[in-house]
Amino acid sequence: MSIRVEFIAALLCLSFTLPTQAASKVVVNAKLSAQLEQELVSKYGEAQLERAHRGIEQVATVWRAQDGDALAFSTFVRDNFAGTQSAVDAMFNRYEYNLEQLDGHLHEINREFRTPSDLDVGPIASYDDIFSAYDPSAHVLDDFFSNKLAQIALLNFPLTTLQQRLSDGQHWTRRQWAEARLAERYSKRIPAAVNQAMANAASDADRYISEYNIWMHHLLDAQGKRLFAPKLRLLSHWNLRDQIKADYSDAENGLAKQRTIQKVMERIVTQEIPASVIDNPGVDWNPVNNAVFPSPARDGEPRAKASSSNAREPDTRYAVLLADYKAMRQADPYSPTAPTYIQRVFDEDMQIPEARVQAMLEQVLSSPLVAQTAKLIESRLGRPLEPFDVWYNGFRPRGAYSEAQLDAIVAKQYPTADAYKQDMPNILRKLGFSAERAKYLASNIAVDAARGSGHAMGAEMRGAQAHLRTRVEAGGMNYKGYNIAVHEMGHNVEQTFSLNDIDHTLLQGVPNTAFTEALAFTFQNRDLELLGLTKPDAQSASLKTLNDFWATYEIAGVALVDMNVWRWMYAHPQTTPAQLREATVKISKDVWNQYYAPIFGQKDVVLLGIYSHTINSFLYLPNYPLGHMIAFQIEAQVDKAGDFGGEFERVAKIGRVTPDQWMIAATGAPVGPEALLAATEKALSQLNSK
Repeated sequence: MSIRVEFIAALLCLSFTLPTQAASKVVVNAKLSAQLEQELVSKYGEAQLERAHRGIEQVATVWRAQDGDALAFSTFVRDNFAGTQSAVDAMFNRYEYNLEQLDGHLHEINREFRTPSDLDVGPIASYDDIFSAYDPSAHVLDDFFSNKLAQIALLNFPLTTLQQRLSDGQHWTRRQWAEARLAERYSKRIPAAVNQAMANAASDADRYISEYNIWMHHLLDAQGKRLFAPKLRLLSHWNLRDQIKADYSDAENGLAKQRTIQKVMERIVTQEIPASVIDNPGVDWNPVNNAVFPSPARDGEPRAKASSSNAREPDTRYAVLLADYKAMRQADPYSPTAPTYIQRVFDEDMQIPEARVQAMLEQVLSSPLVAQTAKLIESRLGRPLEPFDVWYNGFRPRGAYSEAQLDAIVAKQYPTADAYKQDMPNILRKLGFSAERAKYLASNIAVDAARGSGHAMGAEMRGAQAHLRTRVEAGGMNYKGYNIAVHEMGHNVEQTFSLNDIDHTLLQGVPNTAFTEALAFTFQNRDLELLGLTKPDAQSASLKTLNDFWATYEIAGVALVDMNVWRWMYAHPQTTPAQLREATVKISKDVWNQYYAPIFGQKDVVLLGIYSHTINSFLYLPNYPLGHMIAFQIEAQVDKAGDFGGEFERVAKIGRVTPDQWMIAATGAPVGPEALLAATEKALSQLNSK
């Protein structure tokens, strides 16, 4: 049995039992709490009453029988309460420094263990999978509760709710914010076994997606014609989507290729795709009638698989997604303030209430500007819209270049990952960073050739390098790899500033991943300028606005599908992969029918379910439409200031406060789509008047 088949079989046989609290809490009664509070106040003064009350209550909520009896609890409180400001300062400084060292070194171990899985360094051995699945940080939280470092932090620093951070955070000092982030690390007492189960699920999902390639030369149309060039291997969904975008510049075969890719995507979502065609150059496949044949074409790759069966992939996509859900759900009993993964994503990670996120998405999806933009796209295409036009990118200047032309330009300039690394100071200077800051940033970013589509892996301690990963083919980096590299470089620059140049490492980063995506978009939007292929003017600014709006419209629906799928899984905890497939297909169709069918004129399209993030990124997709909105707000601020490098650095160092507080500090307005919608209306007016 092949490794892939074993992997599929294991996923389909997965079963999980939700954990329960392994040990009951020790009841700390009101009398004991009051006695301890009074002792601390008598020793340190009345000014400590609020801190003492809060700290004792916070520790009591996480104290377990294995931590000791009531006497042990009392001794712990007396011995570890920091009752003077100097003692609090010393404790805070020690925790901040030590946690940076711990996070940084564990992150480095994790990165190195994942090297064979993440980077194109040769075949993956069975033990490589085990190394990549191992999470060296999985036991840290458990250890910190066992040795009581977590309880010490909770005794002395405040836990805060999302509502407190939203209402009061604007008045906090930077130190208060850092203290809140310190205590937040210990708001949940999740066992190491649960953390490891979540890490295993993430590793399995990453591997499944990273190997989901389609050999495009082996796709046949209804007449048996090959539409795509030899050696073109595209990863789902990223590269397939990007190929659709690239084919707008192919006047001869572009439309036929786009229709073919749409059919491939539909087969993947519905799991009608034959298992034998996944990452296999040994067979030809007609995705329209789903027929599979042994391939006579040899495009330089070994015929690794002999089978030409048209047996479908056995719901593996949904077995992986179900494994994701079951792994994340194991943490629910240990998260009293956010008892579902969905709540943890929105209340703790995104720090924006779920209902508000959905409202912002629907504000874009239901905007009358969608129909106006669609009408303009139809006039530019000279035909009615088809479903794949949800990825229309003709507003971007890259439409003037064919994919082959862009590939040749990029491959010549960046034949290797190291060539991109060597050119990074020059790229950063073109973006508007000073020579000194460009050199500083480049020295803090390593560039690696990725096995999958690419990603950014920031450092977790000062002095360590961030890592930029992008795919580099044998003939050099192609345009897709370059476009991804520029995006990931935006992540890395933000990661460098928000770690190395921030006042408190406990505030490292940005409010949520939508912000880091937004900052990365500001780099990616300039990719052709960096190659010297475009020059911005008034018309290109209007076109860019429409591109941003259409991309936000597209991904907003995808995000709703992601959200609704997770809601469905929580409502149906005993589901099977087949039932989850049926539900996901229905959800994809329902969202399409509500927000897209009136625009595209076709119902029951499943394309919104194609995103690989749904499988391997665990409810990540809502960050993208928010990222587009945020990016637009940041871009407007950068244009207003006239200093891309300086403004990017300034906002990247605001740190991990609430989204609205960050955005108000950066641009003067809270997060929302209003700025994008207003600019879109203006852009449509300008273009339609010509």
